[in-house]
Amino acid sequence: MEFHLWLSLVAICILGALSPGPSLALVIKNTLNGGAYQGYATAISHGFGVALYAAITATGIGLLIVQSPMIFSTIKYAGAAFLLYLGIKALMSKQQNIQFDQKSGAIDPTINGWRDGFLIAFLNPKLAIFFLALFSQFVEPDAGWQQKGVMTATVGIIDMLWYVIIAFTLSRGPILEKLKKHSHVVDKVTGSFLILLAARVVLN
Repeated sequence: MEFHLWLSLVAICILGALSPGPSLALVIKNTLNGGAYQGYATAISHGFGVALYAAITATGIGLLIVQSPMIFSTIKYAGAAFLLYLGIKALMSKQQNIQFDQKSGAIDPTINGWRDGFLIAFLNPKLAIFFLALFSQFVEPDAGWQQKGVMTATVGIIDMLWYVIIAFTLSRGPILEKLKKHSHVVDKVTGSFLILLAARVVLN
């Protein structure tokens, strides 16, 4: 892949990562309630899930997902169910159940960043549509595995780095202290947002 095309891909991926959505809400929630480690775990596993979807699309399987209504709907509704689960869990959380530690931040043993980050990415079939549209502009018909590998790695690394930055920022300094004081409110807002997104997925 020519360097200027790769830079164009990088710019598009950065804009896509910056777009707010359920992934950002989840990283914020897991960092606040699970500490920096769970925030990083969510970011890294989300990047892996996005990269996996990119690889699936690059190999042509993504086209099958998009063209098969049953497969697409199955992944779509599974993703909506997972968003609903996360939203309800956040709404039902109680501030007094969260133990705070000055070094690691808020600790909730039920948070599983590795699972949450990966599933919220992988259970989003719209990523297949996005990557089909994106890769069609960059992948040549006779492209080898090296070019596809570079594109897949670029997508995953940019996504992961953005959310790692978010988790790092939230787990340091005065921002974390302010979030700690209002953790119950943050959970309620995040939970409501995730439930609304689940409803939107089902209705669209």
